[in-house]
Amino acid sequence: MAPQYAPSLRSRLAPLLLFLQTGFIVIFALYTEIDSNVKDDGTTFRNFYPEFQDVNVMVILGFGFLGTFLVRYGFSASAFNLLVSVVAIQWALILNGIESWYYRGKFRINLRSLIVAEMCAASAIISVGAMLGKINPVHLILITLFEVSGFVLNDWLLQTLLKTPALNSIMLLHIFGAFFGLMLTWILYREGSMQRFEKEKFDSKTGLFSMLGIMFLWMFWPSFNSVLVDNPRRKLGAVCSTYLALAVSAVTAAAVSLLSSPKGKLNLLHMQSCIFAGGVAVGISVSAVHQPWEAMTIGLAAAVVSTIGFRYLKVLITT
Repeated sequence: MAPQYAPSLRSRLAPLLLFLQTGFIVIFALYTEIDSNVKDDGTTFRNFYPEFQDVNVMVILGFGFLGTFLVRYGFSASAFNLLVSVVAIQWALILNGIESWYYRGKFRINLRSLIVAEMCAASAIISVGAMLGKINPVHLILITLFEVSGFVLNDWLLQTLLKTPALNSIMLLHIFGAFFGLMLTWILYREGSMQRFEKEKFDSKTGLFSMLGIMFLWMFWPSFNSVLVDNPRRKLGAVCSTYLALAVSAVTAAAVSLLSSPKGKLNLLHMQSCIFAGGVAVGISVSAVHQPWEAMTIGLAAAVVSTIGFRYLKVLITT
């Protein structure tokens, strides 16, 4: 059966993108300014710029290459990841600056606000990753705007009403992104959607590029978990804990993958899905981890649960 392609999106996607970008430019022209409150010796810039670059590499390169595992959607996934990222970052900057605009008439942009906006974009990318190849780009942009709005509103409510510290924003990112993605799959479920689509096929070439994205994410995940930590001692602890958890989860994922394989072979899909499970788990609990063995234990448990879940639970759910 020949594949069914969507009609041309020229009349829908292009006007939407131009409308959004024009609106963003107008808002930034009227209500934003660059934060010039930087020390003369540039200490603030030197401290934040490397972390900003690390998060930027994760969002653009890491998640971009990660989505290339689909045979028929690899190139599109990397392009749409960039599109979703830049739209989400601009929209997040505006939404995060509403409170400042209300009191000061303008909101300031600095490296920290860019990092927070990139984390909002990461939450959106996590959610729409489950929909790659199943929704058109117009839906992708609309879902991104909706999720970033919900993420910022949820974060504001938690910090205002429940006094949640900013350090736990990493936990909010993963939890909100996961539940929003589950909601998307539930809403977009149709009869026959449990069957394997042609665009969901996997081969070694696309898997290699996807593994490259995994490597970027793995290398920069310590910066991702520690970027919002202001205390130098706690920042160092977050970096070390994340790295140790990532190392343990990589070894454990490989071991469990070999044990669960009938032929005793290493499954690349298991490694891609579970190699940084420990980094995610430590990021959620980074405020409660104080010793290296705690982070390593979390990495071990997260990798075991993630690998076994991917190997067996996913099959049970789809049958």
